[in-house]
Amino acid sequence: MTNTQVTLFQIDNYGPWTVTPEPRREADLQTLQSRLFADISQYVGARDGYVFFTRFDNMIAVTNGLDVTDHELLQESISNRYPVTVSIGVATGRTPIQALSDATTLVQDAGSAQDDGRREILDGRIVDDEFRAPDDVQIAHFDVVDATGEYTDELNAFDSFIEIEQGYAALMRYMRRAHDSLSFFVGGDNVIAVCPDLDRTAYEDAVDHVESAVEVELRVGVGRGETAHEAGMSAKHELEHCRADGRRLSLGWE
Repeated sequence: MTNTQVTLFQIDNYGPWTVTPEPRREADLQTLQSRLFADISQYVGARDGYVFFTRFDNMIAVTNGLDVTDHELLQESISNRYPVTVSIGVATGRTPIQALSDATTLVQDAGSAQDDGRREILDGRIVDDEFRAPDDVQIAHFDVVDATGEYTDELNAFDSFIEIEQGYAALMRYMRRAHDSLSFFVGGDNVIAVCPDLDRTAYEDAVDHVESAVEVELRVGVGRGETAHEAGMSAKHELEHCRADGRRLSLGWE
């Protein structure tokens, strides 16, 4: 049984800030967002978590192993180094969607994302050490079969991006609706999904659905671990097994 700890990072009052006292240069905003994501990702990653940029003003992380103090220090560091602050909600759940929904509610209940009076909220709960288990996190790492041959070396860069994004969108919706999972594009032709306790059939169905819906062929390696890093590294190794022998699916516990 998985027990995923999810953290939502939401920039405070970001929309109004981007146009006050007048609209800011888009290049500057993109640079700020990317640097903020990089700093949060590095901090959480050093503590064996994963961070996904989603919309950049909202970032979602799997933070099993991080405690409240870890979140406080990160929040303080951001406010000391950036012209914006961040509110944080932390929650746990048997499914990633449950945990994210609870974390989101904590932040929303404290005020709107565009409320100038809501600053640096930090609320929620973590998985205490005595309740942590070696299989708390399940990570699936998907990629496109022969993406280089099918897309990168055949189409222009933008059309390749469209094809890969169609596969990601189909997978993201399916895994959310069918399995309460969170799936994120992480560059190239790679998608990482944070999942509840799913079996072989569930992943086979996901791969079949994407191929049927948008004609993008996927393969996937799946791992479990006490942290996102442990589960993710296991998933990466299983994906390498798929690449080596041509199978579509490899599970780290089989």
